[in-house]
Amino acid sequence: MTDLDSVDRAILNELQSEARISNAELADRVGLSPSACYRRVRRLEEDGVIAGYVMILNPEAINRSLDVFVEISLVSQSEANLRQFEKEVVECPEVMSCHLMAGDADYLLHLAVADQRDFERIHNQYLSRFSGVGRLRSSFAIRSVWETTRHEL
Repeated sequence: MTDLDSVDRAILNELQSEARISNAELADRVGLSPSACYRRVRRLEEDGVIAGYVMILNPEAINRSLDVFVEISLVSQSEANLRQFEKEVVECPEVMSCHLMAGDADYLLHLAVADQRDFERIHNQYLSRFSGVGRLRSSFAIRSVWETTRHEL
């Protein structure tokens, strides 16, 4: 783990709010010279603190406004079964995230789909064909109350 000082945290908080900010503006906001700010950002990238820069799409604008959460239980939790499932699940483009869980289900998937018919297609094309699946349980989100990609530092 990288030790972050107050300037690093300020840089990261600014970049989380506005990743496309210019280095000059970022430097001004955190009280550094542009060259010192650039070096700090590069170090944070090299240390893996900044994993990348992404854009966030509006799900409605790309016809992916229905969030589906799928609990998956495998018939066996052997290392080979886990690896095989994980290899297959990344091939489904509608899966936004996949989490290995502790508790009732082995995995929790978050899918972004167009509608229930689209989910049925994905269920038939992908979910029901994943190796080693013993049980699938799906829930549809009525609406998202709040979500963030930001980590408070």
